Amino acid sequence: MNKYIVEFIGTFFLLLVIGLCVIEPGGAGAMAPLAIGTILMVMVYAGGHISGGHYNPAVTLGVWMRGKCEAKEVPFYMVAQVLGALAASLLVVYLKGDSLIVAANPKIANVFIAELIFTFALVFVVLNVATAKKTTGNSYYGLAIGFTLMTAAYSIGSISGCAINPAVAIGITLMGLSKLSNLWVFLVANFAGGALASMVFKITNSDE
Repeated sequence: MNKYIVEFIGTFFLLLVIGLCVIEPGGAGAMAPLAIGTILMVMVYAGGHISGGHYNPAVTLGVWMRGKCEAKEVPFYMVAQVLGALAASLLVVYLKGDSLIVAANPKIANVFIAELIFTFALVFVVLNVATAKKTTGNSYYGLAIGFTLMTAAYSIGSISGCAINPAVAIGITLMGLSKLSNLWVFLVANFAGGALASMVFKITNSDE
């Protein structure tokens, strides 16, 4: 149970920071990706020793495929993550209730490509810095993961909104930042990116 509580908390704060930093007025503007990457970093450090600090169903999928998460735990991880995202999103809607939010209208093909590539990058980094034998016990894993998200947000924020996380995709949809009709492309691209990262990890770490 402790693992799922931690996954709820970490995902909650990730979505809370995303919403509060992105939605105007009172957002963080160009500094939003830095804040978002930082909250993921500190939450990974805070909960990594308990749950692995996934806070992302695509990461959980990749870690499971890599063999570092039991199949019976996967649904509970994902449910905890989605519930955390939903709770945070509802709080953001309440706190930013006077804001005028217009859902993005991106090109679906561009969203798919951007989300697939950067979800792959995030999960590939997680697997290498947080699950590989050769990096066991390192102290930089949280920094590497947080910086990956920050870099992704700066790179593709204007293209897809940079969810690279099915729970985030659900959360930004609930906040009104993304259209419900576009949710599927995030889910497909994010899970595909996580699965691909796990397969490439196994190829590049054949001694694992």
